[in-house]
Amino acid sequence: MLDDRKLDVLRAIVEDYVSTQEPVGSKALVERHSLGVSPATIRNDMAALEDEGYIAQPHTSAGRIPTDKGYRLFVDRLSTVKPLSHAERRAIERFLDGAVDLDDVVRRTVRLLAQLTRQVAVVQYPSLSRSSVRHVEVVSLSSTRLLLVLITDTGRVEQRMVDLPAALSADELHDLRTAVNSRVAGSLLTEAPPRLADLPDACPAELQAVYAAVSSVILETLVEKPEERVVLAGTANLTRSVTDFADSLRPVLEALEENVVLLRLLGEATDPSAINVSIGGENAYEGLRSAAVVSTAYGSGERALAGLGVLGPTRMDYPGTMGAVRAVARYVGQILAEG
Repeated sequence: MLDDRKLDVLRAIVEDYVSTQEPVGSKALVERHSLGVSPATIRNDMAALEDEGYIAQPHTSAGRIPTDKGYRLFVDRLSTVKPLSHAERRAIERFLDGAVDLDDVVRRTVRLLAQLTRQVAVVQYPSLSRSSVRHVEVVSLSSTRLLLVLITDTGRVEQRMVDLPAALSADELHDLRTAVNSRVAGSLLTEAPPRLADLPDACPAELQAVYAAVSSVILETLVEKPEERVVLAGTANLTRSVTDFADSLRPVLEALEENVVLLRLLGEATDPSAINVSIGGENAYEGLRSAAVVSTAYGSGERALAGLGVLGPTRMDYPGTMGAVRAVARYVGQILAEG
């Protein structure tokens, strides 16, 4: 364990290197920070930090830069996440409040995150497996054809056509709509199928075939496993940090093209109150071993619906990035809860 003074020296090195992109020497630390000790003591502390693997010397006679281990300790010892200013919070609120539907919410969110952090932003659409049925609308297209519209509490909409074996009157259509919603409205999509099991039995005998057809289509919709969707923005931001990536940007760009990789990046984001930070070698995907990922879940209260986050070089403003990711996730969760 490092003592408080060495932690202060490490913190100063991280902050200076992130802001200047230049290796940090003891003289610069004395000039820029009030560490309360002599330059000789700072040099000794830097030597100890280097011995323990928290900082490294990129080349002879240079200053020091943080290692992945140093960034990890810096993040773990953060006493606070940098709060956004009132103006930044108002800007987020105004930008997201203008969204007209779920697609617009996701598009606005990913653009906003990329602008705030100047990194690559990744936003996952709300997962159907975590969504609840808000309402099932049943619309008559003709006497023997219906349109079923399944609306989730996260704003996702699934539509299906149903061809009926017999015609329905307006009153019978109303009864069918009521019967369906009384069973599934408010339930998780994963819990809804058993509640529809007895739907054909809850109607007059002459309508059982109609109810069975409707029930079958709804069940098919509920049990489908649609591909989880993620949206990217700000990939061009990586070009500002080309020198931060050891070999080249190619492995990072290739990783960003893989949907499954992006989903795994956000896979640990299951708690809206927690911020996850993966640094360098902590990333399971080899192509991202020179990158850092800051992510969290968004949702209503403690219920996570999906994840969002940013990816960039390990030389990242962690307090500011974590603050932006947390703030945007909270606003998105509020919007979906109110929608």
